[in-house]
Amino acid sequence: MALRHAVLAALLDGETSGYELAKAFDLGVANFWYAQPQQLYAELARLERDGLAAGREVVQDNRPTKRLFHVTDAGLAELEAFAEASAKPSFVRDDLMVKVRAADRLDPAVLLEQLAERAEFAQAKVDLFERMLHAMRGGRSEADHLREGERIGPYLTCLRGLAFERGNRDWCREAIAVLRERRAARTGH
Repeated sequence: MALRHAVLAALLDGETSGYELAKAFDLGVANFWYAQPQQLYAELARLERDGLAAGREVVQDNRPTKRLFHVTDAGLAELEAFAEASAKPSFVRDDLMVKVRAADRLDPAVLLEQLAERAEFAQAKVDLFERMLHAMRGGRSEADHLREGERIGPYLTCLRGLAFERGNRDWCREAIAVLRERRAARTGH
């Protein structure tokens, strides 16, 4: 997948500025695609140049002029072609996993601290995804929203992000418990 497809998919939510897109990536899209704001601005420029997105300037009172972008018909066709291609499996590249892999030779205190930080970060993301899902449902039950919701794609990807972060949190907590138990057994307390 290229960044262009993630940006085009994010633009399906409606006309968006680069700043709003960066916030959307930070909140909702980051669970499946991470990009720096400068990468997003550069991609928006490429999409506009390639005719896959169109932008317009909006003059604001007491604020700089901003550009709002939306997907063009050519952009929708690009997303259709992307959707028809087979999906490749994802791979995890995580520095903390490498550190835990080497846990038998490293200071457990350092790993415990980093695992606790990651668990806390994952819990914050769990809380965020739960709030986002609640807002998307708009007072409906999840079953009703899944059956009748207007835009189901963002909801489904948010559900995946929630499951991913719950898994991260739970794994970190389990690793912390194991490392503490092993340290206590070795030191006698």
